[in-house]
Amino acid sequence: QVQLVESGGGLVQTGSSLRLSCAASGRTFDGYTMGWFRQAPGKEREFVAAITWSGGTIYYADAVKGRFTISRDTAKNTVYLQMNSLKPEDTAVYYCAAAAGRVLVRSRYQYNDWGQGTQVTVSS
Repeated sequence: QVQLVESGGGLVQTGSSLRLSCAASGRTFDGYTMGWFRQAPGKEREFVAAITWSGGTIYYADAVKGRFTISRDTAKNTVYLQMNSLKPEDTAVYYCAAAAGRVLVRSRYQYNDWGQGTQVTVSS
C-alpha cells in the first residue's frame, strides 16, 4: 500500500522560500510519476509540478515556472518541492501524489495515491 507523507508547510511572508517534502513508502517507485498539486479554499485542486521517478522528465505549471523546483532523492524515497519568491496567491494546501507510469501529469485524475496535504500560507 502506497503511503505519501508531506511536510514542510508553514506561514511565511511574500518573497520567502519553503521546501516541501513528500516521503513515499509501500512499494518501489520505478516507472512512477510523482506530482505536486495544490488546493486553495473554494478552488479546484490544481497541478503544480511533476517528475518521473527516473528524474528524466519534469513538468511545471506556468504559474510556478521559474520559482518552484521539483526534485527527488531515490535513496530516501522522497520528492521535494523547493518554492522560492512565494506570493499570496501560492497560499493553499499542497498535496503529493503518485501515478503508475507515464501519465497526463497535469490531470489530478491520473494519480491513484495522495498524501494528506500540508498547508502553505503566504502573507502579504
